[in-house]
Amino acid sequence: MQLSVIIVNYNVRPFLENALVSLQKAMAGVDGEVYVVDNASDDGSVEMLRSKFPAVHLITNSRNTGFAEANNRALRQTKGRFILLINPDTVVQEDTLRTMIEFFEHNPDVGLAGCKILNPDGSLQLACRRSFPTPWVAFTKIIGLSSLLPNTKLFGKYNLTYLNAEETYEVDAVSGSFMFVRQDVLKQVGGLDEQFFMYGEDLDWCYRIQRAGWKIFYVHSTRIIHYKGESAKRSDIDELKLFYEAMHLFVKKHFRRPSVSHLILRGGIALRAWVAFFAKVVKPLAMMTTDWGIVILSFGLAEYLHVRQFFAFPEYAYPAMLIVPGAVIVTIMLSLGVYTLHPFTIKRSIGSVAIGYVLISALTFFFKDYAFSRLMVIYSGVISLIALPGWRLAARIVSYTMRRDTGIFGRRTLIVGTEHGGNEVLRKLRSRVDNGYTVVGFIDSGRSRIGEKLGGVEILGSIDNIGKVIREHRVTDVIFSTDTLSYTDILTVIGRSKERSVNFRLVPSSLEVIIGKTSIDQLEDIPLVQIDYNIDRSSHRFLKRVVDLVFGSILVLVLRPVLWTAKAVKSKHHERLKTIVGLLPRVIVGELSLVGRYAPEENAGDRDSASANGKAVPYLGRIGLTGLAHIQNPVELSPDEIEKYNLYYAKNQSFSLDLQIMFKSFLSMIQT
Repeated sequence: MQLSVIIVNYNVRPFLENALVSLQKAMAGVDGEVYVVDNASDDGSVEMLRSKFPAVHLITNSRNTGFAEANNRALRQTKGRFILLINPDTVVQEDTLRTMIEFFEHNPDVGLAGCKILNPDGSLQLACRRSFPTPWVAFTKIIGLSSLLPNTKLFGKYNLTYLNAEETYEVDAVSGSFMFVRQDVLKQVGGLDEQFFMYGEDLDWCYRIQRAGWKIFYVHSTRIIHYKGESAKRSDIDELKLFYEAMHLFVKKHFRRPSVSHLILRGGIALRAWVAFFAKVVKPLAMMTTDWGIVILSFGLAEYLHVRQFFAFPEYAYPAMLIVPGAVIVTIMLSLGVYTLHPFTIKRSIGSVAIGYVLISALTFFFKDYAFSRLMVIYSGVISLIALPGWRLAARIVSYTMRRDTGIFGRRTLIVGTEHGGNEVLRKLRSRVDNGYTVVGFIDSGRSRIGEKLGGVEILGSIDNIGKVIREHRVTDVIFSTDTLSYTDILTVIGRSKERSVNFRLVPSSLEVIIGKTSIDQLEDIPLVQIDYNIDRSSHRFLKRVVDLVFGSILVLVLRPVLWTAKAVKSKHHERLKTIVGLLPRVIVGELSLVGRYAPEENAGDRDSASANGKAVPYLGRIGLTGLAHIQNPVELSPDEIEKYNLYYAKNQSFSLDLQIMFKSFLSMIQT
């Protein structure tokens, strides 16, 4: 047998499935076997393996034994002349395995090798070629010199960043995410050292193999994608701490005089812990300080509104005014998770202010010396009720305008692939409103169909000019349908991309998920039967009606002169403005809503009901002047897709969501 492949899996089922699909293609013509060692996953990985990959040799552990111990279980059973240890969050090219086998057959003195490894954005993953962490190399890594001066041999030795990544050469070590080794080496050196739970075992193995007389090589002629750290994200381990402790263990094990390096490494661990703690607390502290300051300012403004001057009260009152109200509001917000779990929540901040000022008012009954005027407390409460949620709302709106990959339909997306898989991806993206993808176009393998439309979406270009399409259409996400392109083509596109702000994502052949560098998005359809809908709650109905009445009246007053001006200058927006102004009275009287569901012209009179596949569903709200479906150009949507947008909006309706939709609609109007 030529090759044995070993994968250790821990709760990364979608990545594992994608990796196995790519390995199946790469093993065409290779006599081999695949082992998967599962470290007690609870995400359905084992069930998926048994149902979809019955030929895989499955080994299950009752607990997470770590990377080294899990690999060793499979290493003892391998039969191949060569062995590949590969992570589950990887994708290999069709030629990767054959290229590595050929390299080993032509280089009999090489005991272990790694290939070129790319990050999901196409950049080189630095860990694919490394030096051993001698005291100096470890020092440059820990204090950051290797990052500041990567192109110098003196400081760039840790990841060999001073060497050309497009050449093949001997190195000290390669990444544990892809280690190709001879069976003869395993028999001579043994397996991985199980003292290393995660990180460091690859360095240790390479060191032992090199000391046994074998060479370690970096091979640039084939490549893989590695999503890096997906298993760690699904566990409660401290990755950085484990990394430095593994480096410390390596130095302690292999170098005779480790005292100085021990001090450096322990210092690095302490520094890392301090930085992590600072990063964890600095943002909540900044938000607390902001809120506290707003409360203080609100009392200052309230004092001026009440007595028409500042500092009119006794001097003894001001220390209490500076401390007590802010402390009350901040404490309540902290207890409701505003500074930890929900930093930009509107609802919780409003509730915190309301509860806080009730308590502040109550305190004035017990401390008569501070009860100068309860009217001032009311003034301050109104100001805080506007300002505290207001700055959070403003921050959210700014983030939608500044960041291209967030917000309602903020991900401007290209689908690469125009066959069945690409069309199915489009359908499923439209069905999952909450994922926030706006499909701006397709990319085909050739140029002959450019300009055609699939499902109302234009084919904008081919693989050859995808970079230009990305720039011209301000694309943030590129999704590859793997049933159309080979993994070699996909990695070639990613590898030559210079658009580092773009997220490249893969949809496996199962079409169940989208795999990206920071997340996995589910593509299952949203069920039509929901238990609870926000739009049907009395509080949401009341607030929505108030917003329609107030904003509708304001818009009538504001837009009429704008309409006259647009008509006078013959603006292209005149007809659209005329339609909006004509419908606003119906919003004010309650027939329509500013934001709501979409309905075709023939159903426009049906305000309060909808159906799903012929079955009655809960109240979905009034027809809106704008809404989720409106933004997506409903003429190009199927009735089922429109229905799902309406259902999603009804389920998730909120004041904040309505503001986001109105803001997006305004931007869309002025940009067209």
